[in-house]
Amino acid sequence: MAYSGIGGQAVIEGVMMKHKDTYAVAVRKPDHEIIVEKKNYNGICKNVILRNLIFVRGIINFIESMVLGMSTLTFSASFFEEEDKKKDDSSEEFPQERNKKKESLEAGLTIAVSLIFAVAIFMVLPFYASLIFQKYIASETLIILIEGVLRLLIFFAYILLISQMEDVRRVFMYHGAEHKCINCIEHGMDLTVENVKKSSREHKRCGTSFLFFVVIISILATMFIRVDSRMLRLVLRIAIIPLVAGISYEFIRLAGRSDNALINFLSKPGLWMQRLTTREPDEEMIEVGIASVEAVFDWKSYVETVRKEEAS
Repeated sequence: MAYSGIGGQAVIEGVMMKHKDTYAVAVRKPDHEIIVEKKNYNGICKNVILRNLIFVRGIINFIESMVLGMSTLTFSASFFEEEDKKKDDSSEEFPQERNKKKESLEAGLTIAVSLIFAVAIFMVLPFYASLIFQKYIASETLIILIEGVLRLLIFFAYILLISQMEDVRRVFMYHGAEHKCINCIEHGMDLTVENVKKSSREHKRCGTSFLFFVVIISILATMFIRVDSRMLRLVLRIAIIPLVAGISYEFIRLAGRSDNALINFLSKPGLWMQRLTTREPDEEMIEVGIASVEAVFDWKSYVETVRKEEAS
């Protein structure tokens, strides 16, 4: 499998694809028309040295993915908000500029709330829950392991819980379409509906794998946090999150460029997790995924190059 450099995410009734500094969002509107918006995204950091610095680039990439992801989710949701608004009052229209400012504010607030929620649920809750076992277990290492297991169980439970929601299931289907489109071209096949349908919905560079490794690496990292103060232990757990994110990114980045047997083996748990966060898309969803790829990526030239390399 060749590395294309293209990545993306699912949005509300659509797919966002990004290649280098360009991204495109393709959305299937309520009237079934596919609308595609293509834009440049220069990111939050312009310093080339920092952007390429090992571990640091992972932190930057994570923040940029959050910002861009919320922005594209808000954009995709706006089509369905507009549809609801038309049903309520077809005569009222909002000025475009005011809508953009509102979307930016909402995206910023959502990111902030999401980060606080994530830290509270996946870091603070398991930490305090594990303290209950201190009454019965003397080993600090075992307590840390219990905390890690609780963190992992909460992560699984969260994904299983949201996967029961109808809207989320559809997003997971578009997530599958995103992966299948990328896998299709990275395996040297023409980007057609039939070829995409045959492709895998699992991909080593997926954000689900990234989050899984964040959880696993955070468990390993907390083994080295041995201080007496309970509050300091919690603060240090939160403080290492950027480093953990940086390490996780480096592994995902390596996995996406390598077919090494060991790397493939270590990638398997993340791929298994993707069975929960992706679903098989229908043909209309695949068409949306194809539209988003074609807006930012010359897949025909890329596929031709892959075929030549495989033939040589």
